[in-house]
Order: sequence, then structure tokens, then C-alpha cells
Amino acid sequence: MRATRLVSLLLLLQMRGQLTAQELASHFEVSVRTIHRDVESLGAAGVPVEAVRGPAGGYRLAGGYRTKLTGLTAAEAEALFVAPAPAAELGLGGVLANARLKVLAALPAELQERASRAERYFHLDARGWFRAEDTVPHLPEIAAATWHERRLGARYREGPRVVRRTLDPLGLVLKAGAWYLVARRSAGMRVYRVSRFVSVRVRDEPFERPEDFDLATYWQEWSGTFEASRPRVEVTVRASDLAVRHLPADLQRGDGVYTVGFESLEAAFRELLKFGPDAEVLDPPELRARIAATAGEVADMYACRNARVVRGGD
Repeated sequence: MRATRLVSLLLLLQMRGQLTAQELASHFEVSVRTIHRDVESLGAAGVPVEAVRGPAGGYRLAGGYRTKLTGLTAAEAEALFVAPAPAAELGLGGVLANARLKVLAALPAELQERASRAERYFHLDARGWFRAEDTVPHLPEIAAATWHERRLGARYREGPRVVRRTLDPLGLVLKAGAWYLVARRSAGMRVYRVSRFVSVRVRDEPFERPEDFDLATYWQEWSGTFEASRPRVEVTVRASDLAVRHLPADLQRGDGVYTVGFESLEAAFRELLKFGPDAEVLDPPELRARIAATAGEVADMYACRNARVVRGGD
């Protein structure tokens, strides 16, 4: 751990020129005394770190010293190809940060500036605003088994049952904020939602990955079949511009009337109810009646409570 910090400290000074002991301590989440000891260790190893005294002082590398050391590990190289938010969930946040630092240190000065600017202007937040996120406590273990091609022993929730499975994990997919595992078992290939794993155990037993398996191709074919097999309900709505911006409108029929597809009447009810008067259901009649009845119940509830408040105020 300390050796990694020493390398990172050297690379930080190489990239940024000069940093105070407090800035370095805050970056590595250690004490200032630990930073002083680390600098002494670098000096003993032949790295010319000099201390600049005064209010604008700090540590810097003397004489334009530069190292070509990058030392990327296999895990760090893999992490570079994963977006930051998913990398953290996969347990690769630390190695991703180290990999980015080492790559930046190896770049020419002009490219370092371009790479650093990208981080100032672009940010990925893969989480949704208005729905609960999947809880995936076993994702790092599943990811490790996938990286290293190790067999998984797992307990998985299928409806009301919890079943035991032995899996060859072939790939992970992040779809609309939810993680899915593509795995092979004795009965063939299958896709598993990671949040439904009750427990997992990475075995020492390796497996042979199919040479012709391509994760992106398999996912595209599987998801296409899955979406085509889902039950679909078409709903005709008269929607305002506000509602249309948030509805998956398949076909505009004119005069603000749209056809919208949902996987079920229940899903349509829950989705359209939140738009209130901005989305009026025209068809099917049973959905229109249910929303009208619910709206009436809500109106009655507020009317009763408002009446109680007025009487209480008298």
C-alpha cells in the first residue's frame, strides 16, 4: 500500500509541479507527518524532491526531474475501459484512479492538459433520478469471477424460490441502471439480474470461455428477443407538450393525440397517473375508467381534509 502511495506521490508532483504537504495529505487521506516520511523515502531512493519554504512553499521535483514509470497493472488496464460510475460499483474505482494518474503522467504536457480538460467539462452519472436503484452487494465478486474466468457458485432468487446455480460468468451488462450477468450453466446460456443474487462464491475452478462468444452480439440478440416477447398494451392519449416530452410516444395521430406502448395496463396506469391533467387516456376504456375513479378518490380525499381544516379554523 505504501509503495503504491510513493509512486502516486511522485507522479502527482511530476504532473502538478508543486504541492503542499497538506494538499498531498488530503489527496491520499493520510497525515502530514506521513507525507513528510514519504518524501524522505523518495529522497533516499534517489528521487530529487525538494522542499520550498515560505507561504507559497511545498514540495516539488528538482531540476525538471521526470520519470517514465507508469507501471500499469492488468486490473488498472481493464478499468480504463469502464466508465467511472460502473467501475466504482464493480470494485474497480481505486485501480481506475491509479490507472488514470499513471497514464496522465506518461503523456506529454500538452496532452495532459487536454486530458484534464475533458474531466472538467464532461461527467457521467449513470443513476436514475426517480426510481429505486438495484441493490447489488455481490457485484464486485461476480465481476472478479468474470475477469479471471472463474466458476461461480450462487444462490439466485427466481420468483418466490431461491435456487442454487453453478455458473460460468461470461460478461456483465449495465442496462438502464440495472446490472445483468450473462452466464453459461449446464442447461445453456442465460441472463441473470445481479440484484437477485442472494449469495455468490468464486471458486478456484477455472472454465473455458467459448472462443466464438461475443458479449455485445449476444446481448443485442437476447434483448431483442426479450423485448419482442414482452406483453404490450397500446394506449391512446391526448397529451400536452409537457407530457409528450416524457412519454415514449410511438405514433402521433394528430390534434395532440398519441399512441403509447406499455408492457401492461398496470404499468400504463402508474405511468400516466402521474401526469394528471396533462395526459388524458382515450383508449382502452377500462384504463380510462380506472384513472378517472382514482382521480375522483384523490379529489374527494382533499375536499374532506380541506373541509376539516376550515372547520378547525372556525
